[in-house]
Amino acid sequence: MDGDITLHADVYVPKVDGRYPAVVSFGAYSTELHTAGAPTGSNEIGSPPVFTDRGYCPVIVERRGMGRSGGEQGPFFGVQDIDDHEAVIAWAAGQPWCNGEVVLFGTSYYGMTQPMVAARRPPALKAFFANEICTDPYRHIINFGGVPGLYFMDLWMGANFTEKMQDLRVSPQKRALLSHLTNGPMHPLLEKVVHRKVDDLFTHFMSATPVESVRRTFVDWVFDAKTREAGLVAEGVGDHLGHIDVPFVVVQNLGYFNLHQFGSYELFEKAGTPADRKWMILGPAEYLLPVYSWQEEALAFFDHVLRSTDNGYDGQAPVRFWVEGAETFDTSATFPPPSARMQRLYLASGGVLSDVEPEAGSDSWIGIPIGLPVIGGLDEIEHQLLTFELPVEDDTELAGAVTADLTFSCNEIDSYVIARLSRIDAEGIRHHLSMGAVRPTAASADPGRGSSVEIAHDTGRRQALTPGEPVHLRFSLTPVPVRLQAGDRLRLDVGSRSDLLRQSPADGYVQFDLPVPPYLCRNTLHFGGASWIEVDRIRPARAANLSTRPGR
Repeated sequence: MDGDITLHADVYVPKVDGRYPAVVSFGAYSTELHTAGAPTGSNEIGSPPVFTDRGYCPVIVERRGMGRSGGEQGPFFGVQDIDDHEAVIAWAAGQPWCNGEVVLFGTSYYGMTQPMVAARRPPALKAFFANEICTDPYRHIINFGGVPGLYFMDLWMGANFTEKMQDLRVSPQKRALLSHLTNGPMHPLLEKVVHRKVDDLFTHFMSATPVESVRRTFVDWVFDAKTREAGLVAEGVGDHLGHIDVPFVVVQNLGYFNLHQFGSYELFEKAGTPADRKWMILGPAEYLLPVYSWQEEALAFFDHVLRSTDNGYDGQAPVRFWVEGAETFDTSATFPPPSARMQRLYLASGGVLSDVEPEAGSDSWIGIPIGLPVIGGLDEIEHQLLTFELPVEDDTELAGAVTADLTFSCNEIDSYVIARLSRIDAEGIRHHLSMGAVRPTAASADPGRGSSVEIAHDTGRRQALTPGEPVHLRFSLTPVPVRLQAGDRLRLDVGSRSDLLRQSPADGYVQFDLPVPPYLCRNTLHFGGASWIEVDRIRPARAANLSTRPGR
């Protein structure tokens, strides 16, 4: 690299000598455990033998100052990362084992760097396959709904950036042995153990001490980055998506609710790549470490783009989305689907959700900051959640944007509002669908950002609430494809505490607690046509086109 800095990369080549396409994965992490199959939070590059067996060369790169790479760590997702990523693509294309063609693959950080460098149009870059991404680190990770993503940052930094992880060295032979143990016949058992112990695993990571430079980044993001301009926060790729012109696939895990929540939709909608050369897959909720999902899908895509393999990929619909309740995939040319029509459902007194505008009224809940002690029996006389339900009379499919439009007041100068949508089946079992959140004092829309399914907010613009005075809140919940059957109920829960509304990653839903609300307070919703949600409804429910869950 420039400045006499050397980056370290793990390079995997097929057993037969030759020249093959390179599959570059550029991330922030040490690669020492990546191919060992260990359940680390950074193990998101897939399994290299899956690629080498198909005639590709995975190249897994450590950023500056991480693992065996030289130099000093700069801001995450910063210009230095993009410069280095671009240099790595050119370097890989010129190696004797590469045929000059480079594609990109990976999840999370490894996915988020892909559109950033693709917007620069490196000559050797032919395509990319990104899984679970953000296009704007500030609003999607650091300042979620107007408050710091504190718990996720604790977990992420503690899991990946300690002195121990920085100094760890594992030989290729030991990694191979570990991989055989963790990904052989024992894998189903190991996965069950990890899911049962996921909360303990997260607690362990959150108690670790990152290196000093990462701790300083934590301080900057949590305490100083109250606006985009105030902190050392990378801008993201949102303003440059139109520069992307190579084919790509982006995958969104529908179980991610306050991380990687909206980036895939913005990329698919705004990228300059021709409409018949980009695809988006909305997959079912699942939580896997290591992340081995979508490798075969990526290989089919790369074979199609680089080798013109007649495997039918050019016939794939631009959008495939998993339909909860139908347990199958459906397809569309766009998302939301062209046939979707917005339906407004009003909130009313007595926990009613209805398409009929109700009479005036109100209901309230108390906000208790997470971790504060309260007297016993408080929940018997007050509630921290409001619940509204709509009985489903006819089979219906929802697929697209979900928007909350609430008239809200509080007896404090600030609070927090979280909304959760669920399907309650005929047996009374709740199925997680959608979540969204907003800080009332930071609810000013940012019309230059977002997408057709995301209302972006300029959380740096804040105005204190006047106690008791209603304000208008309009915010997005995650998109939700779901088949509602007659006898189901559509449930909306509203509260202020993320821990009361989230579901465990062990169930496939990746959500992290937020330090909200800021005050002990009473929050009120006002009815009479003043509070509603909007959903994209397809009527009647269509027969799904595909019938299989994604394989590994």
